[in-house]
Amino acid sequence: MWRSGVPDRHFFYLHSGFARSLGFMVTDKKVERLENASVKLTITLDKDSVKKEYDDTVRHYSKSAQIKGFRKGKVPLEVMERKFGPSLRAEALQKLLESGLKEVLDDIEEQPLPYAQPTLTDEDIDLNPEEDLTFSVQYDVFPTIEPGEYTGLEVEEPQVEVSDEDLDRELKAIQEQNAMVQEVEDTPVEKDHIVTLDFWEVDAEGNPVPDSERQDFVFTVGSGYNFYNVDEDVIGMKPGEEKTVTKEYPEDYSFKEIAGTTKTVQIRLKTVKKRDMPELDDELAQDVSDKYKTLQDLKDDIRKRMVDTAEARVRETKSNNLVKKIVEGATLDVPESMVRAELSQFWQDFIRQTGSTEENVMKMLTMQGKSPENLFEEWRPNAVERLKGRLVLGKIMEAEGVEVTDEELEESIRERAEESGMELDEFKGYLEQQNMTEYLRDQLRETKLFDQLFEKSKIVKGEKVKFLDLMQRKS
Repeated sequence: MWRSGVPDRHFFYLHSGFARSLGFMVTDKKVERLENASVKLTITLDKDSVKKEYDDTVRHYSKSAQIKGFRKGKVPLEVMERKFGPSLRAEALQKLLESGLKEVLDDIEEQPLPYAQPTLTDEDIDLNPEEDLTFSVQYDVFPTIEPGEYTGLEVEEPQVEVSDEDLDRELKAIQEQNAMVQEVEDTPVEKDHIVTLDFWEVDAEGNPVPDSERQDFVFTVGSGYNFYNVDEDVIGMKPGEEKTVTKEYPEDYSFKEIAGTTKTVQIRLKTVKKRDMPELDDELAQDVSDKYKTLQDLKDDIRKRMVDTAEARVRETKSNNLVKKIVEGATLDVPESMVRAELSQFWQDFIRQTGSTEENVMKMLTMQGKSPENLFEEWRPNAVERLKGRLVLGKIMEAEGVEVTDEELEESIRERAEESGMELDEFKGYLEQQNMTEYLRDQLRETKLFDQLFEKSKIVKGEKVKFLDLMQRKS
């Protein structure tokens, strides 16, 4: 009939409109700043308000109470108190806590973050209808941010050049994409052949290890894209042949499930295919796109796109270097609830990147002896640094008054529509459907901000980096 025990420790009503104003008197409120952008809020309600809420609660339930010896709705209040006292006090206390907190939060600057619901700090709080009620809650607030010095900083800019080797690698990839693949019989496997094989682990007695068999596995020899790293082992084999190999895997092996172990693997080669690579000539260029008439047209366009990509990555690296220096000189505490929200976003991104479902990702982690919590701990330093960077940049953007006008946004949308080959109205419709219009505005604001910061920084030449190494660096 009634809730019993202690009141809820978390106040989820704050954003649901559940709490009601009781019109009582808050006789005292005190905000205490804690570490990591957390606050402790202590509130005192006067005893008249406490008494009234308790009496109202008792009267409310007495109207519907059915107790032997009394007519429905005619149970004396003292009987109600004697029989249901703890539950009635808990009910009244919950209402007082919720409504009292709402009334105070409507009047103070220190607001809880959307994902940081206030938590009751009192372990053994109880209600005495004849006394004032004092209680405390703790919650996270938006952190105070002091950016420190963010102009005149020295920032390294990596030096990169697109070489002929980089161009040749891209051209080879185009050849492979346009190659004809044909099966070859009675031909030993060579590097770059495409092979299909079955494999399974065997134990010390030579018996297959349960659940280790994989059938019709396809990979390009030399790519390394296979679980047991058997590229070198299949070279020289012919279709129909089998081979047993014993492999030692280092502690840092890419597949953690077998890192630091020794495995004996049985291989059965089923098919061998090779790519019939087209010549690098004008005809290939025309096959790639109608906009190319000659092979030189294709080469020039590839080099231009690679230069553009390298410049974008250099700018990204330069931006990261600058943000790191700014954060080092900034003063701010990141609240734990904000870190948890960021880690939750990391988790969702991780699932999307796998192209699988959350259920399958959980199974994969279990097979590796891991859990999401393990990943969260690995990701935490990066999450904290990313949050600090965003928070500090937001503060600087506010201080510098960086804004993007509707005209600037419209021009950017027009340029992107042309790049995508879409009509302007069609591209606008796509942005609106994906809720990306304001996201694009934020991107433009950030670009503007970095343009200003770079102008006020000392840009120095950094290390020389190969194009491929730059592309493979983590951003």
